[in-house]
Amino acid sequence: MDVTTALLTRRSEHDLAAPAPGHEEFAYLLKVAATAPDHGLLRPWRWILIRGEAREELGACLAEEAPLDRRSQTAAKTQRAPLLASLVFAPVHGHKVPEWEQLAATSAMTQSLMLLLHSRGYGSIWRTGPGVGSAQVRRLLTLNDEERCLGWLYIGTANGDATRRRRPLSDVSDRLSWLAHSGRPAADAGAPAM
Repeated sequence: MDVTTALLTRRSEHDLAAPAPGHEEFAYLLKVAATAPDHGLLRPWRWILIRGEAREELGACLAEEAPLDRRSQTAAKTQRAPLLASLVFAPVHGHKVPEWEQLAATSAMTQSLMLLLHSRGYGSIWRTGPGVGSAQVRRLLTLNDEERCLGWLYIGTANGDATRRRRPLSDVSDRLSWLAHSGRPAADAGAPAM
């Protein structure tokens, strides 16, 4: 699958089943995704893979901090995919690369990983929610004080009935300008030809 097709056909998949990539395949895809822009090559992130019964442990942690009437529903959410890849942001402090840029690098790597998964026939969705800041979840994932959970990639194989139409391209012309010779952003009237 070429990059343009991957970008135009990837969707956040809600209905995921087995198979999911195994540890070796995930590790390989992560090596490729890690080539995303990362000033200083800091790799300010790490992944914790959760499969099988370990998903129930995560579900129990998430449920502990949910309202009483939603605990079982919250716990069940971790069963929505065969693989939950926990994304941990681990910024390098005191480095010339600011934390915001490290977070941008982490997001770029994650998007690359999602596109790679899609190109191999897997589906994924990046899920967050109140659980990312949960003390119970932090303990389960053994996060240190400097680290933050940014959510989970739920990964598996998308429902075979899902339509893979290309996304329509949006008009983003109101989000595009260019610097005119005078040093001020120019109006649409004199846009350079593309």
